[in-house]
Amino acid sequence: MAAQNWTRKASSAMTQQVVRVQPGSRLQEAGQWSTGLCECYKDVGDCCFALCCLPVFTCKVTSAVGACPCLPLLDCIGCVPPASLAMRASVRHRYGIQGSVWSDCLYGCCCYPLSWLQISRELKRRAASHASSSSPSSSSSARYTALASLQGAPLV
Repeated sequence: MAAQNWTRKASSAMTQQVVRVQPGSRLQEAGQWSTGLCECYKDVGDCCFALCCLPVFTCKVTSAVGACPCLPLLDCIGCVPPASLAMRASVRHRYGIQGSVWSDCLYGCCCYPLSWLQISRELKRRAASHASSSSPSSSSSARYTALASLQGAPLV
């Protein structure tokens, strides 16, 4: 009888989950991009930057991730932009976002600037949520600081 009682208490303790939400933040659905492809209005600074000089913007996003900043310059070769495809696939894989190589290819070919802006917003939001949940002395804080200061504008 005592063993059953202990088992019942242990199982009920394991099933209780506490979810804490910071004020002003929202829970993101698992496996989804934090913003839509056409939600450029959520980061007007980056939108203007990409509109004025898209090649520099893409190089800045790529270097903030730690890849070679010249990688997006390969996108002008061929029909399918390889850097855009690789960056979208990498971000999707890193954060567990649903999608496929085919959708990455479609967005890279048909919505090239919007795709890079979505990648930038995703990196900023993930960096902001990581920075708020980790200590400032963590070893990866420098990379996340670089991501957060991608544009230099405050994170929304």
